[in-house]
Amino acid sequence: MRIETLPEEFIKAQPIIDTIEAAGYEAYYVGGSVRDTLLGLPIHDVDIATSAYPEEVKSLFKRTVDTGIEHGTVMILDHGTGYETTTFRTESGYQDYRRPDSVKFVRSLKEDLNRRDFTINALALKTDGTIIDYFDGLSDLKAHRIRAVGDPEKRFNEDALRMMRAVRFASQLNFTIDPETITGIKHHGSLLTKIAVERIHVEFVKMLLGQWPAMGLDVFMDTGLYQYCPDFKPYKDQLEQLRLQLKSGLSSETAVWTILCAVFGLSSKQVNRLLKDWKSANQLIDDVQVAVKAVKAISEHSVDAWLLYQTGSELLPIANEVANQLGESPYATATLLAQYDELQIHSKKALAITGQDLMSAGIKPGPQLGQALNYLERQVVEGQLKNQNNMLLSAAIKYLNEKA
Repeated sequence: MRIETLPEEFIKAQPIIDTIEAAGYEAYYVGGSVRDTLLGLPIHDVDIATSAYPEEVKSLFKRTVDTGIEHGTVMILDHGTGYETTTFRTESGYQDYRRPDSVKFVRSLKEDLNRRDFTINALALKTDGTIIDYFDGLSDLKAHRIRAVGDPEKRFNEDALRMMRAVRFASQLNFTIDPETITGIKHHGSLLTKIAVERIHVEFVKMLLGQWPAMGLDVFMDTGLYQYCPDFKPYKDQLEQLRLQLKSGLSSETAVWTILCAVFGLSSKQVNRLLKDWKSANQLIDDVQVAVKAVKAISEHSVDAWLLYQTGSELLPIANEVANQLGESPYATATLLAQYDELQIHSKKALAITGQDLMSAGIKPGPQLGQALNYLERQVVEGQLKNQNNMLLSAAIKYLNEKA
């Protein structure tokens, strides 16, 4: 097969391959960029595989970075763009079920492609548009099928993360997974526990961001992969429910974890525990806790000014998106944002009075100062008080006198 017109990204990278070939070596575009070109999808990174050894590659270019030279990968910098160029290699020994214990550089493209995960990712492209396909990946692309290169049992034993990549590709591409590959996942699911949670996290989130998340979730559940992910085992029924409810991919990582925590019915403390176990960033944890609370209010038709204020303009669309995925939100996102915009203030800093103002009026520093500011903040948000200094000062004094 030959592609008549190559995407611009490949044309820009052609001088790299031309230079390598001029020195007597082979070089090809490989990986996801080739697959996505054939599917008519946008290209991201352009990766190159070559018969030249790393030191030979480095000798041909002025600017290179050793991004993974022990595994044969050199980054070639060309006009502000970096091209990862990897020597053909074979691998052996995977004691950690993720990385090879040893790598051997070879001069054979076929040997190199033989170590790839799936046939649709084991295609090579020449600069003249010719596709090299040793493992029938073109047929699998046409059939919308994900199939392991060679023996799936061996492929997943080498790198257990490939099982999560399979379900992620199913979701992103709307592909089915070959039966033998499914069987391999079922046999090796427990090996996920050997993989760093951060890596599983990335693949799982990408799966739910895919346009057809149910395609991935079906395999994730049917093969039992879910039970080897942090804290998911007790929530089998909820995950089953989610795969029936998801209409489309989610918009962001925050939306992914918000919908999971909402479906699981987690408290704020439980949200914190789950996301900590998934090695999530603190900001993500904070955002999800807020968004989950908003989803509950939206689904119960109980959105008020204080909830709008606490949720904020960035998280309101996410909360409403999740509520729509789980049912049908009674609110339009534009309406929620318009109501939020109408609030007198959008942060405590916007109050027309400060702690210094209260102390100047004779209120002593201490807990009561913070209590008064909290009271004023809520009264202003809920429209009970105008955000005016003199009015807020009078209200604060009255509030503290009544508490005394």
